[in-house]
Formats: sequence, C-alpha cells, structure tokens
Amino acid sequence: MTPAIDLLKKAKAEHKVHSYTHDPKAPSYGLEAAEKLNLDPARVFKTLLAATEKGELLVAVVPVAGSLDLKALAHAAGAKKAEMADPNQAQRTTGYLVGGISPLGQKKRLRTFIDVSAKQFPSIHVSAGRRGLELELSSETLAIYTQGQFAAIGRE
Repeated sequence: MTPAIDLLKKAKAEHKVHSYTHDPKAPSYGLEAAEKLNLDPARVFKTLLAATEKGELLVAVVPVAGSLDLKALAHAAGAKKAEMADPNQAQRTTGYLVGGISPLGQKKRLRTFIDVSAKQFPSIHVSAGRRGLELELSSETLAIYTQGQFAAIGRE
C-alpha cells in the first residue's frame, strides 16, 4: 500500500488500483503506464512539482501526452512565474520518488492544480505513489482529496 491508496480507502472514495511491471529504462513513466495498461494517454496524468518565484511548491497534474505550461500554472496560482522544482526537493516534500509521485497522500499538503482536460473523462489515471502502480478515479474525486482546482495548465 501507499499513502495515496490508504487515503482513498480510509475515505471510502471510489477508485481502482492498476499495476504493471515497471521498466526502469522507460523514457517516460507516464507513457509507459498508458502503454502497459492499454490506456489513452490523454486519460493518464502525470504529477509534476513546480516552484514559484517566492519558493512556494505547487503540484500540477497534466496529461502524460503533453507538457506543463509553467506560465499558465503561475497565472492560476497568482504568481509571477514558476519553474520546475528540484527533484530532490520534490521527493523530500511529497514523500514519493520521482516517477512515482502521486498527487494524493503527500507528506505536506501543497496547492494542487489539475488540467481542465481531466473533466472530459469519466475517470482518469494518476500515480498511486509507486512506479508501476496507477489509480483510476474521477477528476472530481481527485480534486476533493487534493483540495485541487481545475485550470488550463497543460500543453499538447
């Protein structure tokens, strides 16, 4: 179990856990999950951490098929600019390893932004907190348990 799965189970939130054998040589953990679980990459979301000019860490949840628009994230967060967070800082703050960072069950609650494209699907997939483990849940459930807000932060 991971803190993300424990959180959803404790809350009795509707979700499914999917697992696959992770290849450490995979160039993209998110695209690997989509491929191995036979999913549309638009429905598989990666969790990225960014830092504002004031040093606030933000969580961004965007489709694995695209990238994070840092300007749009900064705007959504009311910041002047944002840049990708240091991977070691991301790991220390969330309690998860890079490539397996879940938006749920992080050690420290951070402001979370979910790309609006998530709303078009009945369910989406996010990391369950370990490489090779994915959570399937509705975007609304994700927003509730991360206290996240929807914003146009993804780029194709």
